[in-house]
Amino acid sequence: MPVDPRLAEEYLAPVDTARVWAEVDLDALAHNLTIIRSRAGAGVGIMLVVKADAYGHGAVAIAHHAVRCGVASLGVGTSCEALELRSAGLRVPILILGTVVDEEVPRVLRHGVEIGLHSFDRLHQLEREARRLGLQARVHINVDTGMGRLGVLPERALDLLQEVRRSEHVHLAGVMTHISSLAGNASPETTLQAKQFADVITTAQEAGIHCGRIHLANSTGLFSGLCPLYDTVRPGIAALGVLPETIPGGEDLHPVLSLRSQVVFLKDIPAGTPVGYGSTWRAPRQTRIATLPLGYNDGVPWNLSNRGTVLLAGQHAPIVGCVSMDYTTVDVGAIEGLCVGAVATLIGKQGAAQITVAEVARAAGTIPYEITCSVGKRVPRICVGGESPTLPSQVPTPACPPALVTPTARAVTAMERPSEPAPSKGARAHP
Repeated sequence: MPVDPRLAEEYLAPVDTARVWAEVDLDALAHNLTIIRSRAGAGVGIMLVVKADAYGHGAVAIAHHAVRCGVASLGVGTSCEALELRSAGLRVPILILGTVVDEEVPRVLRHGVEIGLHSFDRLHQLEREARRLGLQARVHINVDTGMGRLGVLPERALDLLQEVRRSEHVHLAGVMTHISSLAGNASPETTLQAKQFADVITTAQEAGIHCGRIHLANSTGLFSGLCPLYDTVRPGIAALGVLPETIPGGEDLHPVLSLRSQVVFLKDIPAGTPVGYGSTWRAPRQTRIATLPLGYNDGVPWNLSNRGTVLLAGQHAPIVGCVSMDYTTVDVGAIEGLCVGAVATLIGKQGAAQITVAEVARAAGTIPYEITCSVGKRVPRICVGGESPTLPSQVPTPACPPALVTPTARAVTAMERPSEPAPSKGARAHP
């Protein structure tokens, strides 16, 4: 069973908030997964990467709905992220793409989490610990073709693959690499990495090694035409409607996240009045200041001080003064009729106007990933939509020969899944 229905219901239960909230559009997520499935093509499984709390969107709710939409497996960055998903009732395969530390290994193995394998030393430790626990550790060997962080170098990859094959308590579930270029397939570096990875896979297969799931394409690789895609792709932020602006296809995606707050105070000030820490802005004329109860702890970059905008009453209003930890101040002198309680949109649509994650990142001088990941823990994620999952189940190439596939390791089809409660329209999820 991929999802515990009781826990799915709990994480999609209503929660009341008015100070600041992030709306998570599950219908947009389903739409984006449809686009990704189309680009991946028939027979290619989707491993949805939900690391960093699904890039700030809320990993538990995103993962639950993605599995309802047929996603076959999940990727995370750390052991804690994997165990959080297990605790939330996710039973599909979960891969830790990063590394684990020694103390985390027993819990990870006991919860059936797959582990990225980067070295011979880690293999030996997993073999010892899996033997002690009477379990099989499932690993994906990470081949370092150019990222330079984790992974075995290509010239040592075959040796590591053969040692895993000889292991009694470590099973090879997959082989992967990590593309380093933000330009995806448009970069010569990516071409070189893909060639090195292909050489490793060919050599392993010629040696009779079953590689399990083979994956290298992330969001930028998938949307920039990287080939081959093998049997699994690893989209992350593209499923959430965000891509680097240089990558084609982003216009087909729907943003999943909106960040909103409300006006809690309005103050008329005369010309020359300073606003915010350091008095970095002074009113050039008599105007009105709206105070919003969110700041850089909630996902408003400090670099938007005196340069960002907010949507109020469907109009762009400038952020003035320094963004502080808990508050942001906005010049609303040009907006008539604004009152306390008016909804403010920092990311998303309001009427015909829109502020995208890419626009916020550009104004703040950073990348879109950092913007969504910085939405703080005290911001509840409120799920909307999600009544009608539209994707068929993903059935990736088995991670081991068919005779060895266990019920918990294989992809579960929609026909085999128990009925799961659909969130009502406007349902809200716990943070």
